[in-house]
Amino acid sequence: MVWTSRVCFRKYGNFVDNIRLYVRGGSGGMGLPRLGGQGGNGGDVWVMAKEGVTLKQIKDKHPSKRFTAGVGFNSSIHALKGAKGEDTQIFAPAGICVTTDNGKILGELNSEGDRLLVARGGHGGSLQSGFLPSKGQTRPIRLDLKLIADYGLVGFPNAGKSSLLTALSHAKPKIASYPFTTLRPEIGKIMYDDHRQVSVADLPGLIEGAHVNKGMGHKFLKHVERTKQLIFVVDICGFQLANNTPVRSAFETVLLLTKELELYKEELLSKPAILVINKMDLPEAHGRLRELESQLKNQQESQDSLPDDVRPKTLVDFTNIVPVSATTGLGLSVLKALIRKSLEEQDVIQTESQRSEKLLKLRRQIPTPAIPSWGNPHSV
Repeated sequence: MVWTSRVCFRKYGNFVDNIRLYVRGGSGGMGLPRLGGQGGNGGDVWVMAKEGVTLKQIKDKHPSKRFTAGVGFNSSIHALKGAKGEDTQIFAPAGICVTTDNGKILGELNSEGDRLLVARGGHGGSLQSGFLPSKGQTRPIRLDLKLIADYGLVGFPNAGKSSLLTALSHAKPKIASYPFTTLRPEIGKIMYDDHRQVSVADLPGLIEGAHVNKGMGHKFLKHVERTKQLIFVVDICGFQLANNTPVRSAFETVLLLTKELELYKEELLSKPAILVINKMDLPEAHGRLRELESQLKNQQESQDSLPDDVRPKTLVDFTNIVPVSATTGLGLSVLKALIRKSLEEQDVIQTESQRSEKLLKLRRQIPTPAIPSWGNPHSV
């Protein structure tokens, strides 16, 4: 049995998916020359993953976006070894990548409690430094959300992504019968009867040419990178962006979506993907579905007659193809079950891969025993 929570949706007004901060470690404390005392080291600046925090909250709570750690305590006759300055913690959501301004990756925070040192405090004054302290490390850093949901809904405008999200999770994204209703990610959560939750993001609609930054362009495609798996949502009747643009069949829509992802970053196509054929409540839907299924079964041959600007180099091997109607609820229970199954299968594969990597690393650390010379048949 699958059920959905009523209070399971958080709407991101002015959605913030990256933020630039200035961080500075604390300066060290002064040493005490006449007694050889050493000043305390300056405090460090850490970024720590914490549940319930968003980048927008950081932006609103700290408008200066500056974080400085405490100064180390001076050496004195009462305490020759000065105390360390107070550390500063920046609480951030899990699933972020921390980089420098020039793009160097400092680290990732993948789960709650993960910590990353981003600015080290200066050393306290000592005999080696003439009892003079050093300043703390200073630099700008960027926090980028690399994961916003388990699944991302990928589709052209008006494919019914927002309606599907509403039907799956009781979320309330803006829905209208015109393209570009969704201008920022909307996150809904499917809750199962054992309280497992799966997050699904309704991403801004893609258009042809998104890989060269047309429409929402790179902003949309960046969000696609930040989901574990993809759900392609295709209108069974096809798609037409405007009166002066070509009418695309459902099969061509699948190919175009694939091509846009491929041209932006080919690795995106390695994500597990489910194909959802929406609007199956329409009168002509079942005839079109049979045609689409035949084309998908013979993708290579079916696309040979199409122009080059439609055909991708790589074809997506969908884990499942599910016909649904977000309006009537047709196929939604099947889709919910497959969404969870695919995610759990991916988790098992990742766990086994991580276990193998750890085992291989441990084996490399075990020294190879030396063979004594008398055990060598060729030694005399």
